Amino acid sequence: MLRLRAARLYLCTDARRDRGDLAEFADAVLAGGVDIIQLRDKGSVGEHRFGPLEARDELTALAILADAASRHGALLAVNDRADIARASGADVLHLGQHDLPLEVAREIVAPGTLIGRSTHDREQVIGAVAEAVDYFCVGPCWPTPTKPGRAAPGLALLRHAADLAGDKPWFAIGGIDMRRLPEVL
Repeated sequence: MLRLRAARLYLCTDARRDRGDLAEFADAVLAGGVDIIQLRDKGSVGEHRFGPLEARDELTALAILADAASRHGALLAVNDRADIARASGADVLHLGQHDLPLEVAREIVAPGTLIGRSTHDREQVIGAVAEAVDYFCVGPCWPTPTKPGRAAPGLALLRHAADLAGDKPWFAIGGIDMRRLPEVL
């Protein structure tokens, strides 16, 4: 929980199957200051080109990310799948609004695994603050390649989260790049 509380930069990445550079990419972003790296291949260019990432391939990609995260002192997050989080030894399971109920996910993941929740509107932020998740993400702030077609609620939702979160860790996500970073800080 201490590493989560100290974390400031959360990155979602696909498995980069279309580029074949996952290990190099992970080392570069983690060396650049990413604190949490989450594998999210749904909707990616690789998924469109090669099909869904099967469980074995996801575990292979997560092993690459886990190695890099370990070397850089970062946290590794798995998207949606409690079974994959447990099998990979990930630090974090990140759940969407329609994924497993929190109580069921906690039964599946290893003890000590952190669990987070995605939020996309004011009511979901209120729910995440009240829910026993360890952190939550707010966004997407802008259109993002990891969620093509999803409406971006924008910066007003970040202000709402900042007002409500108290001491629960939360992260702005989605479409944030170096040009837009000052707007979310």
